Amino acid sequence: MTKTDSAHPAGPAATPRTDPAPPPPGGVLWTIAGDVRALLMLPAAFTMQVAHPAIAAGVDEYSVFRTDPWGRGERSLRSVQLWVYGGEEAAEEGRRVRRLHKDIQGTDTRGRRYHSLDPACYAWVHATGFPVYLYAGRYLLRRFTPAQEQQLYREWLQVGRILGLRDRDMPQTIEEYWTYWARMLADEIEPTAVARELVATDVPLPRPEGGPLLVRLLLRLTWPAVRAAFLRLRAFVTAGYMPPEARAAIGLEWSPAQERRLRRFSTAVRLIVPLLPERLRYLPIAYRARAAWHAGRR
Repeated sequence: MTKTDSAHPAGPAATPRTDPAPPPPGGVLWTIAGDVRALLMLPAAFTMQVAHPAIAAGVDEYSVFRTDPWGRGERSLRSVQLWVYGGEEAAEEGRRVRRLHKDIQGTDTRGRRYHSLDPACYAWVHATGFPVYLYAGRYLLRRFTPAQEQQLYREWLQVGRILGLRDRDMPQTIEEYWTYWARMLADEIEPTAVARELVATDVPLPRPEGGPLLVRLLLRLTWPAVRAAFLRLRAFVTAGYMPPEARAAIGLEWSPAQERRLRRFSTAVRLIVPLLPERLRYLPIAYRARAAWHAGRR
């Protein structure tokens, strides 16, 4: 059952608005979006998002990604998980995201006025997920069949509706999507300062403050080395799991040696993760949703 909102009916015969449904349980997104391997894919999508001049300007001015990167990352991850696994909470999470962005506006890096909910840039935030799932999935999961790609795109459109995008704001077929993708890379995407910052290995990074006491103590003692290793890994997976054409548009270098390292790393991850128990293989929101769904089918 979905929630409805009839607080402002147009008249006696007004039909209550029905919330968009999240992707279906058991679908392609239910298999991959909550898998811990998605953590390695998300940096590529986030960097592609901020390579858009308007999104880069909004993040640069309004985001706390520099002062609270761990908190921001945790909140963003929770939001993505709710869009897919949240059930009746999914649409409310989409509305919450829109409320957070309603006052974000200004001038982008090309001197153009922008508003963060303008479909011209808001749709790009949503659009970056699909090609990363496809490309990174070939390394970390498996190569999707054409039918699975079509299903994944249909389910990703449902996520767009959860976010409040209208069908006319999103390419409705994969064929239309790739035309849109090529145009965005050619006309809009560029190596913005924020995108370059997300792949830099010499930027300040505050130490995480949460977690068990022992972990916090260890991080205090080892943070300089851990920070350097983390930034190198982040830069590596961001560029490596980004589709090559987007990598080129953003100006990220990628060598044959790096590609060989990525393949070795990905093979190890692809072999190890399926051996984990499901409670470790899936992120918490996904694990609980999947467990409840499987219990309901018995």
